[in-house]
Amino acid sequence: MAAPTGAQLIAQALHELGIKVIFGLVGIPVVQIAEEAIKLGIRFIAFRNEQAASYAATAYGYLTGKPGVCLVVGGPGVLHAMSGIGNSSANAWPLLLLAGSSESHLVTKGAFQELDAVSLLTPHVKLAVRSTLESIPQSISNAYRTSWYGRGGTGFVDLPAEVIQGEGDEISKVIVPSPARAAGDPERIAAAVKLLRAANAPLVIVGKGAAYAQAEGGIRKLINNTKIPFLPTPMGKGVLPDSHPSNTASARSAALKGADVVLILGARLNWILHFGEEPKWNSDVKIIQVDISAEELGKNNGDASLSIIGDINLVTSQLSAGLQNWQYNTSTPYVSAIRASTAKNEATAAKAAKVDTLPMTYGRTFAVIKETLNALSPPENGDIVYVSEGANTMDISRSVFNVEHPRLRLDAGTYATMGVGLGYAIAAHCAYNLPDPQASSGSSSRKKIVCLEGDSAFGFSMPEIETMARYTMDILVFVVNNGGVYHGDSADSDAWLALQDKTAQGAAGGLRSTSLGWEVGYEKMAEMCGGKGYLVRTPEELQRATEEGFKATVPVVINIIIEAGQAKKLEFAWQKSTQKKAKNAKL
Repeated sequence: MAAPTGAQLIAQALHELGIKVIFGLVGIPVVQIAEEAIKLGIRFIAFRNEQAASYAATAYGYLTGKPGVCLVVGGPGVLHAMSGIGNSSANAWPLLLLAGSSESHLVTKGAFQELDAVSLLTPHVKLAVRSTLESIPQSISNAYRTSWYGRGGTGFVDLPAEVIQGEGDEISKVIVPSPARAAGDPERIAAAVKLLRAANAPLVIVGKGAAYAQAEGGIRKLINNTKIPFLPTPMGKGVLPDSHPSNTASARSAALKGADVVLILGARLNWILHFGEEPKWNSDVKIIQVDISAEELGKNNGDASLSIIGDINLVTSQLSAGLQNWQYNTSTPYVSAIRASTAKNEATAAKAAKVDTLPMTYGRTFAVIKETLNALSPPENGDIVYVSEGANTMDISRSVFNVEHPRLRLDAGTYATMGVGLGYAIAAHCAYNLPDPQASSGSSSRKKIVCLEGDSAFGFSMPEIETMARYTMDILVFVVNNGGVYHGDSADSDAWLALQDKTAQGAAGGLRSTSLGWEVGYEKMAEMCGGKGYLVRTPEELQRATEEGFKATVPVVINIIIEAGQAKKLEFAWQKSTQKKAKNAKL
């Protein structure tokens, strides 16, 4: 019997780790690894670009709670996949990245796609190692374990051509158990309980780290028993239902500004939460951070002396025990202010949803989609996964579509990365809809993956529509087309053509840096790949296309022409000033 090749040993190691799906883009010599993995029953999802593949692997890690795996060629393949490394690190999602490389004896000679990937990636990953034939099981299992344990990140394994193509010995079974979980220091738990009990305006912030930790059971018990108001971050939505009476998402500013004690579960005090600082936060607020990563505690306006290092599931259980038989009195000025702000903001949103002009507005567009999807699949069932990206598309839609269960909403995340949408959608389809699904949320039935894409964001990875079609993924993609980055340039085609002509002539007053093509036919991306495409301009057309697209068994792209918004000012909530009076820096 012939000795196994390195490719077979690598595939076997992945199989022993329980890997079900590999995302990537092959070439010589890593194609041999992919083929051997397929023989062992591992699905290989071949992308059109390594960037999208690496994004998909990170999202798969988030959704399943175990490292996603990405396989790429060396050199330029690694460079393209670095986007996923940044995404993994910023969001703390586990990623195992495997890459081929040139033969070891040709290093420094200018070999084919030669790159010292280990040196390049070491500052950006949790572990980077160059494997030998003999160390294949150790290299892969160590990188897998390191990416997963503690704060999530990337484990990288460099696989030289002679390792992939050589022959080695059979490997022993590769086992990496689930990470050990640490409870919080009892003294810190007691101090946190005392603060929450004494608070006039307590608030719990629930981030995507809580969703990744699958801590929804403990957090729901904590909130249901104590009645403390909570605020979900965009991807923390669903850990507690959006319909929950303690949800303050529609009064975010009032909830943050009025709170005097804040418990943070699975979120960081970064730009998304305004660093925990004035003017968005109360100057005297006491912040209790709960994090698996000790170095995160006390960052920005956090107070390390109040914070708790530990697993969210265990810490939440400890807090619930300490707060037993206590409930927050919701008849307070703080709750009254939240309710008033909620009513005002929801009335404003409802008014925006009814603006009936052509071209349609963002508000009207999302209202039609929401009403149609809710009729087809009620939110309480949890059978739709929403993926959104694009500045306005993501910023506006995140408050429109209700999510009642965790891990059913994906967006640009901590890095605000454009281009993740289609890769994330493919990852969600694989995590929820393949045989033996590795992710769960809501009902046990399959999920419809719905992508809400700005036209600019869609452009980053639109070739992946072909990937969806090739693997018969019935993903529904809405492209919100305003003809530009943030907004378009023109209200009609003649005006746009005049701007284009000025640009071609090098004259002033032509197309701006934010301009995209006029009413580009994005729906044709689906049509040319065997899917369905719709070009819509009216609410009636959008409703009909949404119904048909939801029921389709192939990828669908609905290209929605909306108002260009050329006269509108660029402004996003996260951009608003967070300046405060100078004070002594914390040491």
